[in-house]
Amino acid sequence: MNVPDSPLLTQADAFLRYLRVERQLSPLTQSSYAHQLQAVITILSASGISDWRQLDAAGVRAVVARSKRDGLQSSSLALRLSALRSFLDWMVSRGELNANPAKGIATPRAGRHLPKNMDVDEVNRLLDIDESDPLAVRDRTMLEVMYGAGLRLAELVGLDLGHIDLDSGEVWVMGKGSKERRLPLGGTAVTWLNRWLALREIYAPDDDAVFVSSLGKRISMRNVQKRFAEWGVKQGVNSHINPHKLRHSFATHLLESSGDLRAVQELLGHANLTTTQIYTHLDFQHLASVYDAAHPRAKRGKS
Repeated sequence: MNVPDSPLLTQADAFLRYLRVERQLSPLTQSSYAHQLQAVITILSASGISDWRQLDAAGVRAVVARSKRDGLQSSSLALRLSALRSFLDWMVSRGELNANPAKGIATPRAGRHLPKNMDVDEVNRLLDIDESDPLAVRDRTMLEVMYGAGLRLAELVGLDLGHIDLDSGEVWVMGKGSKERRLPLGGTAVTWLNRWLALREIYAPDDDAVFVSSLGKRISMRNVQKRFAEWGVKQGVNSHINPHKLRHSFATHLLESSGDLRAVQELLGHANLTTTQIYTHLDFQHLASVYDAAHPRAKRGKS
């Protein structure tokens, strides 16, 4: 953490070691905790607090207020407060605090954020990459797999050769909370995986990763984001392309076609149905257009 050495920092670092060694949380989760706690420590240090035992409920509220003034959105603020609560609970469990001063502080309500998605025509235009260059084939394959199976970005880059079965058209992914999902790939994704795997040997004959960079190493999430954005521009897609948008589009298009919220929940790997239900608010325009076209009383008659 990039703050002067202090009891605040020392104990936070011990907590992060606990998350890494004992809890064995993913590197991304560890990084999130570190980022949020560093922000809290910076705020506390600026207000003259140098020890966690000095922190009370008023101090926690001051952290929340300062974070809001700094422009932190409600969802990110809830994440910061959650990280602080978890850390202070750990301090209590070690006997270093008598009580958790963040316990009674309400988490700010996050406004409903509707994920942005592309329409089917935009997706088709994006995926219509007709180039034989090996990296272009790799990129189209990543796009096809992400949209075809609704993968998270971390799930896509984490794919190993043993996770895919091209004969059955299935893929196994390790999602959040170390939960494994078995997903159908779809014929187009399988076709492009076959093409890419034949070319992949040029770069990484001895690596297990399905998707590798030009250097022969597992492709990074940042590289995928960059390549997707570049293809969006090159293919003339109006909206900015990122991996999240492809996953959202997968969910929305599937829900529009099937109406099966529970199935979409399983495919996305959501632990709670309420997480998936946000997509039911996305297709009102689609539903309205279907109603207008199909319902016998939809068209307004003359009065």
